[in-house]
Amino acid sequence: MSNRLSEASRAALADGGELSRNIPAFTTRIAQQDLAAAIADAVDSRGTLLAEAGTGTGKTFAYLVPALLSGKKTIVSTGTRALQDQLYHRDLPRVRDALGIGLKTALLKGRANYLCHYRMRQAQGEPRFATREMAAQFQRIVAWSGRTRMGDLAELDALPEDSPLLPMVTSTTENCLGSECPFFADCFVVQARQRAQAADLVVVNHHLLLADLALKQEGFGEILPGAQTFVVDEAHQLPELAAQFFGEALSARPLVELARDALTECKQVPSALAAVQDPARALEQSVRALRAAMDELPVRGTRRRAAEEPAVEEAFDGLADALRQLHNVLAPLAPASPGFDACAARAVEFEGRLQRWRDDSAETGAQEGDAQDDDEFADDFAQLDAAADAADAAAKAKAAKKKRDDGSVLWYELTARGFRLSRTPLDVAGPLAQHRAQSHAAWIFTSATLAVGGRFEHYAIKLGLYLKGDDPPQTLLVPSPFDWERQALCYLPRGLPDPTVRNYNESMVENIRPVLQASGGRAFVLFASHRALREAAELLKGGPWPLFVQGEAPRPVLLERFRASGNGVLLGAASFREGVDVAGDALSVVVIDKLPFAAPDDPVFEARLDAIRRNGGNPFRDEQLPQAVIALKQGAGRLIRNEQDRGVLVLCDPRLTSKTYGSVFLNSLPPLPKTRHVEDVGAFFAEVPEDATAEPDVE
Repeated sequence: MSNRLSEASRAALADGGELSRNIPAFTTRIAQQDLAAAIADAVDSRGTLLAEAGTGTGKTFAYLVPALLSGKKTIVSTGTRALQDQLYHRDLPRVRDALGIGLKTALLKGRANYLCHYRMRQAQGEPRFATREMAAQFQRIVAWSGRTRMGDLAELDALPEDSPLLPMVTSTTENCLGSECPFFADCFVVQARQRAQAADLVVVNHHLLLADLALKQEGFGEILPGAQTFVVDEAHQLPELAAQFFGEALSARPLVELARDALTECKQVPSALAAVQDPARALEQSVRALRAAMDELPVRGTRRRAAEEPAVEEAFDGLADALRQLHNVLAPLAPASPGFDACAARAVEFEGRLQRWRDDSAETGAQEGDAQDDDEFADDFAQLDAAADAADAAAKAKAAKKKRDDGSVLWYELTARGFRLSRTPLDVAGPLAQHRAQSHAAWIFTSATLAVGGRFEHYAIKLGLYLKGDDPPQTLLVPSPFDWERQALCYLPRGLPDPTVRNYNESMVENIRPVLQASGGRAFVLFASHRALREAAELLKGGPWPLFVQGEAPRPVLLERFRASGNGVLLGAASFREGVDVAGDALSVVVIDKLPFAAPDDPVFEARLDAIRRNGGNPFRDEQLPQAVIALKQGAGRLIRNEQDRGVLVLCDPRLTSKTYGSVFLNSLPPLPKTRHVEDVGAFFAEVPEDATAEPDVE
């Protein structure tokens, strides 16, 4: 095999190479060159590479360089739309210009990101705006629609991601009229798809990639067969997201939208209003009645748990009947307008999803009462093995009663005013492996958090890379290039009680106060549960540092306020463990209250543990421990973001030193110096780094 691409990639990233000559402040890194060379080899051989690249490695440039130099059709998938925009608008142009390569590139998002002319026109004149500000925002969208070339709603800075206007001005796979739409020739989704088909490198996000792998056709299914290279960044997110897309769901909002869309379509056929009005309103009312009936249920639970409430089952009957009645009215009207035709098809589809969710009573899943509180995980392997043996007998008895096992769990989740009914597969390794094999392409999976104790088996298995008959993937572990001895310290407080005791939170807060005093605030305090977060907020209220608490404002707003404060303390939960980048002096301490074992009220997670146990595995060793290790690495990764950062990581959970599995967590972290003495924290912050005024470099 030729290594020409590998050598060219190394050279481009080396001293005197194209990037150092053409990108100001670019710093060469041997680790980055090693990663780029490994990616180039995978691209050349159409192989599979699983690579953990620690923060600061420069992995974005490391995969863009060989992707662009190869000239092959490449799909790059990122974890979020924000990262997608950053990659496409900032990183990709810099690398492409530095290399002097004129390849065509394209940015492609799912339908929900693009303005839909038809739905916007349908919403005009509708009395559906709750406030005057909402109506004014809608008018700004209408004005922008006449100026935009791409139709990407991200261009509207003032439009929140959760704005209730978005469903009114965007389409879904269910309500899109396709080629029957009167605005098809001007469709922004179609235009984005056409640009992607013509491009050499396309930047997508995981939601879009998985939707099309699952044949849900969110926008670029036609492009997949032509791609020769897939780069999946933030690959640790892929298995959980894949479970959503290879499953099926029905939620309250699309049902309400169907009722309202059916009424809106009557503007095209005014004579239809008399027939459509009552069944449309009945559907909306049935959705509200179902949500009200589910108030007696836990926030999350299995299909079997929902079936125990007669009122809920009656409400399901009412919803099914309302969908059927609406379809019966819409079907004769379908020839009169494409909109009525689409609404009739949606009614049939939604009724089918509801029926499948209700009828499939043989779902795989943990039974009610199997879950344990997240503070009550068994504390060592011996206890867990004993618990597994006892539960195994119960699991076998449950399995014997089941008519079949389709490897999925049926569950529901409640929100303040809505619900979601889901069928989620417990294992997506097979489908992912099938799609990977059918592509005949190179696949590069990379993230800063993929390995557990230096090994990749956990995620390799989940990604379908260790299936029988397959060649094992190439793996590469590239540590962060930081000077950990100089830049960081890990403090493990002494004397904390077991995390299950009632006063743990109070003790934890008292132990971190001296750290916050030494650092002058400038801290993230990350919690395993929202309950603990709220308790800590009360305990820290009125302190000398500005306090920012998750839930008091949207995450971007909270982060901006934290950065601007200069000495704030931010209290956050799981969503602050990743995708948050605060470089520089504003963040100098990251505190983690407990080992982040997954919440026990997740029916999918419980069912997955039950399936592992039935198959002879150990749920703690095979699932709970690896998941928690990755989550801890993500949280710890918020601390040091570049070569100039300095900070202290505080790990409060005493099980890190008292339990045998604690070493797995510590050995998975970067090689930070460790201390049990708070005085060392004060000494660390008293030091003045020599390069305190240095400017941070770029990838």
